[in-house]
Amino acid sequence: MFTGIVESTGLLTDTAPSAAGRRLRVEIGPVSKECKPGDSISVSGTCLTVAAITGSSVEFDVIGETLARTTLGTWKAGDRVNIERSLRVGDRFDGHFVQGHVDGTATVESLADAAGEFLIWLRPQDVIRPYIIPKGSVAIDGVSMTIAAMHGPLFSIALIPTTLQRTTLGELRAGDVVNIETDVVVRTIVHRMTCLSDQGPAPAELQGVGAE
Repeated sequence: MFTGIVESTGLLTDTAPSAAGRRLRVEIGPVSKECKPGDSISVSGTCLTVAAITGSSVEFDVIGETLARTTLGTWKAGDRVNIERSLRVGDRFDGHFVQGHVDGTATVESLADAAGEFLIWLRPQDVIRPYIIPKGSVAIDGVSMTIAAMHGPLFSIALIPTTLQRTTLGELRAGDVVNIETDVVVRTIVHRMTCLSDQGPAPAELQGVGAE
């Protein structure tokens, strides 16, 4: 479990095919001193398990399902990524509940910097649009954000200078693709309501069963 509050950024130094799918090597600096094999780390929004550590470089195995659902398959050496270690009991909780389970992706449509406010408009994949709601929470490349506005299939986020400086979101350009994890609470409610709607009324022989 994560909060979407990025600790630092890392540098992807190598990506190569492996028996599992791909092996990524990421230079994460001082954060590596508190990591060990088996730990969970959010790498630009994707929960990955530490496979090996060499100095300040950490290696991760990425399976085919993750490569298909996220942007990880398109990463190349030299790319910067957002890093957050898993939440510990007793830690301050400043973002929102983030699982590191990417639901899909979104494409950056436009960026605007006006009156000290930096806005990014994104077009999410159709499969995740039902879970994006006005003023709701969303993790974008692992960064906890609040949806500022919605217009048709698009939604926007407003970034403060601190977020621009401490994460990779300030490097985004139109056409870039980002990982999206929608709010687990919204997903649960929508899923439950959809199931109830699909079920329809109970069969006549079951109506009233269990009633006193």
